[in-house]
Formats: sequence, structure tokens, C-alpha cells
Amino acid sequence: MRKVFITFLILLTGMAVNAKNIDYEQIYRDLEVPTHRYIHDVDPGEYYDTQSSTWSPYPLFRLSSPIYFKTISIEPGYYVLTPREYKDQWYILFKDSGKIRYIIPVYDREVVPVTFYEDHIPQKKLTITQSLHIKALDTIGRIFPSAKRKPTPQTYLEATDLDHNYLSLVIYWGNYRYYTIFRTIAL
Repeated sequence: MRKVFITFLILLTGMAVNAKNIDYEQIYRDLEVPTHRYIHDVDPGEYYDTQSSTWSPYPLFRLSSPIYFKTISIEPGYYVLTPREYKDQWYILFKDSGKIRYIIPVYDREVVPVTFYEDHIPQKKLTITQSLHIKALDTIGRIFPSAKRKPTPQTYLEATDLDHNYLSLVIYWGNYRYYTIFRTIAL
């Protein structure tokens, strides 16, 4: 039994090491700088995504120092990050004041694990009046289906500092997560 347990641990450790063995430098080299632009720097899908929301459903990213993607220099500031598909390629739109400032390619898109949002996002703590208000709105939604509130997509954001001055940014939006990579120094 002991040998089986030790063998299992060795195999598990080996699989974990292989899963994290990603060549970020090669991924960065293979990604191309986007050449397309949007008319008047306006995201055409934003209206559809925000029509049932009171606020923007996209994650907000605060950048305190510049980051770089090849010839694109992203200046410090607050950006709303929006994943968009264009000609079968996924891109992250960096939007500031409703205008698209930067377009960065995505190198990988995966489905979010089922329990990810419950494990990583804390539950809202509502006051008594807030919970009564929510229950009243839910009751109205059950009586009149057209008045039922649609849930906004859940979002999450991970930024990881990697070796050799790379920064990995993972944007979770709805049922998918989008991976992109930057440099922290200009080349």
C-alpha cells in the first residue's frame, strides 16, 4: 500500500510540473499585433452586453505602471477589459471612458470550472432592507416574467508576474477565461 501511495504522489507531482511547463517567450513571439480598428473606437457589442445591467459587466483593471505588447505601450490608468471575437480570433479590448484604447490578442480561451466563482468571489452581505428589496423584485419577476431581472455575467481577473519580465493576465468573463501576455519592460 505504501508503494502505491508513493507512486501515486510521484505521478501527481510529475503531472503538475508538466501542466505548468509553458513557454511564455514563444507564445509572446507568436502573437501578432492587431491591425484592425473599430469605427470611432466604439465597441459594437457593448450595448448588447450592458442593456440589462445598471453598470458595466466587464472587469475593471487598474494599471499603475506601463505594460507593453510588442509595439503597443499601455499607459497607467483604469481600463475596462472586454473580450471580443474578430475574424475567428479573440482579443481583449482595453476601454477607457467608453472608448477602445488598445486591442491585445488572446493566446488561449478555456471554459471556467463550474465552482470557480463560488470559490473565489465572496458572497454579498446585504442589510435587512436590501434583502427585502431583492425579495420583492424577485417576487415581481415571478408574477410578471417580462420584469424578471437577468443576472449579469460573473467576472474575475488574475494578474501573474512571470519570469523574464512577462506579465500574464487572465480575464474571467461569464463561462470562459481568456489568457493574454505582456512585457513589463519595453524592448
